[in-house]
Amino acid sequence: MEYEGRICRGPMERGSYMLPISVGCSYNACRFCGLFKDLTYRELPLEQIEEELKRVRAAGGAPKTVYLGDGNAFCTGFDRLKQIITMTREYFPTAERFNMDATVTGIAEKSGGQLKELAALGVSRLYIGIESGLDDVLKYMNKEHTADEAYEQTGRLREAGIGYGAHIMTGVSGRGRGLENAEALAVFFNRTRPEAVINFSIFLNKKTALFGDIEKGIFKPADELDNLREDRRIVELLNVDGVDYDGFHDTILTRVRGRLPRDREKMLAAFDKAIDKYERLEPVYSITG
Repeated sequence: MEYEGRICRGPMERGSYMLPISVGCSYNACRFCGLFKDLTYRELPLEQIEEELKRVRAAGGAPKTVYLGDGNAFCTGFDRLKQIITMTREYFPTAERFNMDATVTGIAEKSGGQLKELAALGVSRLYIGIESGLDDVLKYMNKEHTADEAYEQTGRLREAGIGYGAHIMTGVSGRGRGLENAEALAVFFNRTRPEAVINFSIFLNKKTALFGDIEKGIFKPADELDNLREDRRIVELLNVDGVDYDGFHDTILTRVRGRLPRDREKMLAAFDKAIDKYERLEPVYSITG
């Protein structure tokens, strides 16, 4: 299958078979995101998806984990999603898990019974753009949800037997609020118990509304040192047994990752070393043209 757009999936899915079932993001209105701005969201025909399954099977593929793409695959209607998963299992009896990106509102659109049925079919983990623990930041960044709505929907996933991975963005709250955001995120995660936390760190380009805000002086971006301190505080406060944490930054050279709480001290030491280095440098802000 010829892939449209830029491939975007968390590092925990690097060994998964990626099966596109849609193009772009159904929401595509987050203030900071330019990833899908040049794409018109649409669902791919079932015939095209089946041809891809045939191609991979003919090449000897036998995946255990299937990652359904693109930017918000879980928004697909229940009947269609069930049909795609069932068809994939017919071609690959080895498939045990189906993971994909989701939004809080997309989860809310499915009933508790539908979530349980999808879990029984193998839907194992949904990746949700939590981004921030602060409601005013979520509102400014034009996210679809509030913190309370995220609490509610991650709880519904847990009841259905579906795990979740959180996408966050250090720097999303702007310069000077990183530690406040880190502490709010830690409270959220310690209550909702994600299986993974992927920290992309905010990354800006000229396609985003946020870039214009920076040019106008409305939003002041955090620098690398701000982001590292925020990143460190999250790891310091996370109290979730067995959560995989990956500082998968776009614009920061230091990548700290590990499993908590097992690797906490090693991760904090890596942060401290990087922070000490950055404290001796001029600030460089996370912006690209």
